[in-house]
Formats: sequence, structure tokens, C-alpha cells
Amino acid sequence: MHWRNETPDLDTVRAVLAHVASLGMTPGVVFDANAGYLLFGRHHNDRAFSARLGLPLDRVMVVPKGTPADPFILTAARDLGARIVTNDRFRDWAGDFPEVQTPGYLLRGGFREGRPWLELGPQQAE
Repeated sequence: MHWRNETPDLDTVRAVLAHVASLGMTPGVVFDANAGYLLFGRHHNDRAFSARLGLPLDRVMVVPKGTPADPFILTAARDLGARIVTNDRFRDWAGDFPEVQTPGYLLRGGFREGRPWLELGPQQAE
């Protein structure tokens, strides 16, 4: 949600989700507990973000207050056999989740000329 202008913005999340879907992937999203406060000035739960993003409820998670999102993200990806769209390297979690060191498991991205991009590797285009 900070990929455009370093400012939290739900439209940024929407654009990345649409881009991921256009590449044939099924996106889901995990938010820190404070995401609603950052975006809207009050707490938002899974259901509220699901409605705002137009995603099924089973593809949205807001982690409990006081809990880091990283282990939830990593566990969900492992359980689903999914890759993670992030600019985080999860280095602190590599001992428990060695898959973060596998090339292509973490998909870096950002915005270029107002559009999202992802580093997918040589086998796939942006």
C-alpha cells in the first residue's frame, strides 16, 4: 500500500491486485492490524477490506493487533503454495521459512509511469 509515493493508499493495493490477476495469478492480501488506521483513521477487519477491495473474504486477512504480519504472510504462502508480492526480503524469517531465499518466491515490484510492475524473472513478462 506504500508502493506509490511512499504513502499508504488503497488504490495502490487495487492496482497491484489487478496487475497480479492480469498475469493469471489469484491474489490475496494480508494487512497489519493498523492498516485501517493508516488508510481511514479507524480499524478495519477482514470483511471491511474485502468489501473495499472487491475480493472474496477468504483472500483477505488483517492480522491481530500487536502481532507482526510476516509470519502470517509466510505461513499463508507456504500453505497455499503461493508466491509473495513484496519488497520485503524477510531475512529475519529465513530460518523458519527458507523458501524466502528461493529465486522467484518473493516478487519485487513497484510503480513505473503510474503503472505497477513486478520482477517475475526471465520466464515471464511484466
